[in-house]
Amino acid sequence: MKILLVGEYSRLHNSLKEGLIKNGHEVTIVGNGDVFKKYPIDIDVDGSIVKNNFVLNKIRHLIFKITSIDIASVESYIKFKKNKASLSNYDFVQLINETPFNIGQYFEKKLLKFLFQNNKNVFLLACGDDFRFISYLLSGKFPYSTVSPFLKDKTLKKEYKNTLKFVSKKQKKIHDFVFKNIKGVIPASVEYHIAYKNTPKVLPLIPNPVNIDSIKIIPFVKHKKIKILHGINTSNYIKKGNEYFENALTTIINKYPDKIELITTKDLPYNQYIKHFLSADIILDQTQAHDQGYNALEAMAMGKVVFTGAGEDFRKYYNLKDVVAIDTSPDSAKIAQDLEKLILNTDLVFEIGKNARAFIEKEHHYINVAKKYIETWKTYS
Repeated sequence: MKILLVGEYSRLHNSLKEGLIKNGHEVTIVGNGDVFKKYPIDIDVDGSIVKNNFVLNKIRHLIFKITSIDIASVESYIKFKKNKASLSNYDFVQLINETPFNIGQYFEKKLLKFLFQNNKNVFLLACGDDFRFISYLLSGKFPYSTVSPFLKDKTLKKEYKNTLKFVSKKQKKIHDFVFKNIKGVIPASVEYHIAYKNTPKVLPLIPNPVNIDSIKIIPFVKHKKIKILHGINTSNYIKKGNEYFENALTTIINKYPDKIELITTKDLPYNQYIKHFLSADIILDQTQAHDQGYNALEAMAMGKVVFTGAGEDFRKYYNLKDVVAIDTSPDSAKIAQDLEKLILNTDLVFEIGKNARAFIEKEHHYINVAKKYIETWKTYS
């Protein structure tokens, strides 16, 4: 079958493509490559000519400031139009998000309208920020979430500008337009499964695909010091709850200076960050989630101990008896206690890492996950 995957976040669609190809399907990805990480794309519609030219980019920002029109979006639209013949008559189309091109509502709607008019079976992933998910987070129904700091302190509105735009009237319009035209929406994690419960057209959760053939397990080896990696993306510092990790690490470093090696990185390019990632035993991912993102899943596939969302809802959904990750909440004292247990009993590091890999193989195997997508698309078309 011919399948079109629209947009890319954190390599999700690339991993799904690899699984679908293994199952004998023909797959094309169209998008902009996920802005910063530039994942592989078959049909690239990124406004790269404008963005990568110093003068044009300066003009772009000036025009946007005056008119709210992004000329890079115009470039994306032109590139899309040139590829129209290659974007029609697929058996199945899947959008990674309700705004998969991220080029502003006007041009976004034009591109989506073409896909809906020229392809019969279009599905949507509940993944990344969208109207429904951010609305649910802002309702405060989760005990904590990435928007908890804002709910406690409205002076953080500037820091949450890019998040709050997803509950704007403009976003609601495109959300309604997309839902009117899709066959169904597939939650990509337990958090989205909960947030989308009882939503029209919601379908069963399908776990994120992880290519376990390309990600090899790195067995834990006992050595003098346990390596802990705390990778910080400053633009998401508040949302990820990095301050709770920092406070916990201060406690642990003062208590066990000879037992740990701490690696803290800030805004490193991927090719530099991955070197630290591969050598670490423990990865500090995030403190305000209830399931794992791609960074955590890949670390778990390598057999590393990850501090991330892995609470009651997650364990109940997957019927887990073993610990596959360290459930992490915005509680520095609890984080410090959990780190201390691992430092004092390194057998736990090996055991949890082994459990993590087994969990990824069972629930996130990219070939098996691809089969679930095919079954779901066929059933609800």
